[in-house]
Amino acid sequence: MTGGWETILPAGQRRDLDDLTARLDLDHGDRHATLSGFWTMLVLSAVIAVAGVLGDSTATVIGAMIIAPLSVPIMGIALGIVRGDASQVVRSLGWVLAGVATVITLGALASWPLPDTIGSVSNSQVAARTSPGILDMVAAVATGLAGAVGLARRDVSDVLPGVAIAISLVPPLGVVGICLGNGQPILALGAFLLFLSNMVALVLAGTLVFTAYGYAREAALARGFNRRRANSAVAAVLVLVLVPLLSNTAANLAVALWTRRVTQVAEEWLASAPGGRLVDVTITSGTAVLGVEVPEDLPDPAALLEALDGAIPAGINVVVDAGVGERVEVGVVGAP
Repeated sequence: MTGGWETILPAGQRRDLDDLTARLDLDHGDRHATLSGFWTMLVLSAVIAVAGVLGDSTATVIGAMIIAPLSVPIMGIALGIVRGDASQVVRSLGWVLAGVATVITLGALASWPLPDTIGSVSNSQVAARTSPGILDMVAAVATGLAGAVGLARRDVSDVLPGVAIAISLVPPLGVVGICLGNGQPILALGAFLLFLSNMVALVLAGTLVFTAYGYAREAALARGFNRRRANSAVAAVLVLVLVPLLSNTAANLAVALWTRRVTQVAEEWLASAPGGRLVDVTITSGTAVLGVEVPEDLPDPAALLEALDGAIPAGINVVVDAGVGERVEVGVVGAP
């Protein structure tokens, strides 16, 4: 290493390859003890995350992030690519897939008997993880770089809890399971896309940092393994993830524009109700929910629907939530 990389990753603080492999390969060393710790912490993290999502508790979800061990086999994939070790890549990927299936299953089982505990509009933990955009990918790459540097350097390993909070791996999977258990596959797909983008970002960042730190030069290529082909596969997955992320970013911008238009129309509609006030507007999954406060009766809902025609796309369902149990299904914009 020379130049800038020597400044970022000084040789004196570099963790040796055997030590790094022992940290990131779940099948290395005392396999039974390593896997026991991995599964114990993963299940506990999943239970905490699901409980936090169901209870809409940010603090609880953050607790699940801190103890989540899924980043270990994900970074193991990156190290396997850098080392040219096909078996490590396959093993690590297998542990990731097993962990993903476990967390999703726990989320689905927890939500299945409680179908009314999750509202896609009102639950902030669900809403925050079902509509990822390109900025989520940018943040994930930066977080992955910090995590890889923390793993490779002996003197900054204390940043890893912060990295675990920032990258958020288990909570999105818990949301996937919860949404599937509640019959909301579209929301589940959005949450899984967030997890997948975070995972790809970790692998890319880990591959870059570990290569720059010289681990590729230390390790001999495993027989029959082509690192260039592996890197190409990672790049292809990145493209596949970026396409929906970019699309979702554009959709988020459109939703923001529609929200402003609905707000303007709703405020004009409420002007005819003395003391009426618009509290908030939320557009999610083809439904616009208007939270309002009115001392007396609501204005004519048909007038609101007519005013929204042309302001937002046809087909959006409009609901007015006046609190205290009063929820009015206004209708669908543009419906005949």
